[in-house]
Amino acid sequence: MKRIVSSVLLSLGLVCGAHAADLSGALGVTGQGDVTARAALGFNWDKAWLQSSTGFLTGYWDLGYTYWGAGDKAGGRHSISFSPVFVYEFGTGDIKPFVEAGIGVSLFTGASAGDQDFGSAFNFEDRIGAGLKFAGGQKVGIRAIHYSNASIKQPNDGIESYSLFYSYPL
Repeated sequence: MKRIVSSVLLSLGLVCGAHAADLSGALGVTGQGDVTARAALGFNWDKAWLQSSTGFLTGYWDLGYTYWGAGDKAGGRHSISFSPVFVYEFGTGDIKPFVEAGIGVSLFTGASAGDQDFGSAFNFEDRIGAGLKFAGGQKVGIRAIHYSNASIKQPNDGIESYSLFYSYPL
């Protein structure tokens, strides 16, 4: 798994090298109370839509690795995920509130994590979040991410991670 994650990160880094990138980390808990830790690279789209005095819409590609703490069914799981994420940034000052949402794909090291049984190692990732972006590009915020296989295979318990995150531009 480590070799796969390293290869994917290196490939995306080479392909997306010309784009602005952010490194982020998050600590959270699942809906069952197990710990999660996440590291990700975000490749900004460098586009802005719907610009107004209120703000604008932008986004980024998110490539993430998540560690899932122990549970009754499976502990110490790992997952990698890839998602397009839309971001609406409010205002034009040095500190801008933002909201984000995205849907992507993920691959777990097994068909369960914590106390939840997914039915497959392949899952979809749905996220919502909110936070503050500072003048230097750093961000802090909260995020909820849900993983499930969209009933492609049963069972489809799904799992959530509720986290605090910090992002730093590279």
